[in-house]
Amino acid sequence: MRIRILLLVIAVSMLGSLAVKAQTDVQLSQYYEVPSYYNPSAIGNTDFIRIRGGARLQWVGIDGAPQTFAGVADMPFLLGGKRLGVGVKVSQESIGLYKTLDLGAQIAYKLKKWGGMWSVGLQIGMYDQSFKGSEVYIPDDDDYHESTDDAIPTTDIHGTALDLGAGIWYEHPKFYAGLSCTHLTSPTVTMNVASSSGGSETSGDRKYEFQARRTLYFTAGCNIPIKNTLIELVPSILVKSDFNFTGAELTARARYRKMFSFGIGYRYDDALIATLSAELKNFFIGYSYDYSMSKIRSASSGSHELFVGYSLKLDLSEKNRHRHKSVRIM
Repeated sequence: MRIRILLLVIAVSMLGSLAVKAQTDVQLSQYYEVPSYYNPSAIGNTDFIRIRGGARLQWVGIDGAPQTFAGVADMPFLLGGKRLGVGVKVSQESIGLYKTLDLGAQIAYKLKKWGGMWSVGLQIGMYDQSFKGSEVYIPDDDDYHESTDDAIPTTDIHGTALDLGAGIWYEHPKFYAGLSCTHLTSPTVTMNVASSSGGSETSGDRKYEFQARRTLYFTAGCNIPIKNTLIELVPSILVKSDFNFTGAELTARARYRKMFSFGIGYRYDDALIATLSAELKNFFIGYSYDYSMSKIRSASSGSHELFVGYSLKLDLSEKNRHRHKSVRIM
């Protein structure tokens, strides 16, 4: 019960009369499979319609711990002889009574130079927040909080704000690297009480606000073939900073015949990660397990993450622009 109250307080601490700044993007151990979630320029880099979606259960065993769904999709296309990419991303994360929905539409311009493909991408979307104040429960004998505390909403509140992102990406046959910024304008979500008429009204005289903190991401990875084998090493790194907190993840994977991969990862000052994946006939499935290195491991058995996906080959040549193949004979 006290753990549940603690998670509730963490969520409420993001609200208040002043906007509070905090890390706002979801945490994914298989970040290398969904690069466009963090960087809108990492789209249209292959000749496939590429779809990835999955779920993450964090700190299993703790009531109210984060539960996340995330999905991305992208494809290339030609416009006036120029190559572009389009994509979408979506994520929803629940922490106790607190829920965040993040949606974005992406477009990227492509330019071949220096042996690879440069991309500059933009993203526009919405950042949606809600809190189930109607389900707040604080025992009468709680020593830390009062049931009449004005800082804790007693009704459901909700708000949405416009959100922007931008990035740059370089894709080479042997390596890639990208730099991006999410929540570019650091939007503030003002959370209101949903009215019975379907509209919204402010919750008394008190403002509940959340500020999505501007976050920088650097992503890089490469392919290192092992001579005379069908195995290649695929290391990657993700560094993130919201100018208040900086974190990093390093992953080392081995891939066999470009179909099966396994590896280990390390999230600085947080967790060790084991990962497995397979890609067969355009279908993908990947699983990762996080073992916490902090004291939270005494209350949790770890975190689990599962992603699935599908890739459909496109023909962007001029002579086949109006031809389509049936998926039954591909």
